[in-house]
Amino acid sequence: MKNEDKELMNFVKEWIDIAEEDLILAKHGLSISSGISYRMICYHSQQSAEKYLKAYLVFNKVEFPYSHNITTLLDLCSYIDKFAERLRDAEILTAYATAMRYPGEYRKLKKNDAANSVGLLKKSDLVSEINYRRWD
Repeated sequence: MKNEDKELMNFVKEWIDIAEEDLILAKHGLSISSGISYRMICYHSQQSAEKYLKAYLVFNKVEFPYSHNITTLLDLCSYIDKFAERLRDAEILTAYATAMRYPGEYRKLKKNDAANSVGLLKKSDLVSEINYRRWD
């Protein structure tokens, strides 16, 4: 493997490692019986999805804008492979990146919202698709 390829793979791995940390935090938050901020579970679910998609784009050498928008990232991924179309349910996570974290835009999220945000990562197969396709 060329040095350039090794550097690329190391960078992709960094993106995936951070995505997995966010996913672990989101899942763990659901297991805590009291005092958990559901908006933070939703936030970490969004962050995980965003970073997995960016890892896929990095692997495929596709530049992407500084954006938390899952739709934008899925659009870019769909230029590479149509699998991204099956992940469109994850677009709802975009709202958790910023709007749900600040006063004035904040709404009280429920446990069901948090469970759905984590479930979207599995339901949409985003994590498994990205992990599978990153090495294509």
